[in-house]
Amino acid sequence: MPSDHPTDPSEIAPDPAAWAERNASQAKAFDTIGERYDEAFPNKEGQEDCVRRLLSLLPPGAQVLDLGSGTGLPTARQLAGAGARVTGFEISERMLELARRNVPEAEFRQADIVDLDPAEESYDAIVAFFSLLCLPKERIPEALGRVRASLAPGGLMCLSMVEADLDDVPIPFLGAEVRVSGYPRDELRSVVERAGLVIEDERVVGFRPEDEGARPEVQVFLTCRRGA
Repeated sequence: MPSDHPTDPSEIAPDPAAWAERNASQAKAFDTIGERYDEAFPNKEGQEDCVRRLLSLLPPGAQVLDLGSGTGLPTARQLAGAGARVTGFEISERMLELARRNVPEAEFRQADIVDLDPAEESYDAIVAFFSLLCLPKERIPEALGRVRASLAPGGLMCLSMVEADLDDVPIPFLGAEVRVSGYPRDELRSVVERAGLVIEDERVVGFRPEDEGARPEVQVFLTCRRGA
């Protein structure tokens, strides 16, 4: 059940210098990966299906935030193509360059997930496909708390994670090293619900990346609504 006291973003205050160094390293890794990400992950049916369900629940012209928007494909393009007003947060300059080229009608900002400020803007929906896994576990509840606080009343969130039991582990990925976290499915549900998000739909997809060095994945897609 959702907690009576959803995560307060101010509760966690990591060392700013250490976090900036980690962020720069992650951004550099995704700068290196660039368009090869879409080449290695060309089939994203689970992600596209989740967005289609989301769009069926949103009003025309909904304000949607894409956290960790990558190259803008497929999510930002799919949302914008359906008439949503799309903002994307992304830490990698190269990914931002690609996203702005791929989805010129969306607005993309160089920003981290934990830069999300509920006082700045409210969104009808927020999506985070495989971006929360780039945070250490200690910061994922904070990020989810910021998401909840940034949603309009009754607003929706879609997120996906790779099912695993990892915490900020460096892994080789498309010629770069990326730090990733993951949860077993039951633990992921608990973390999401404690942040004040009510899970309304859950789908699990088996996925095999095109990259020969990548292992098959179990991907978990959750559609949640902001709790009262």
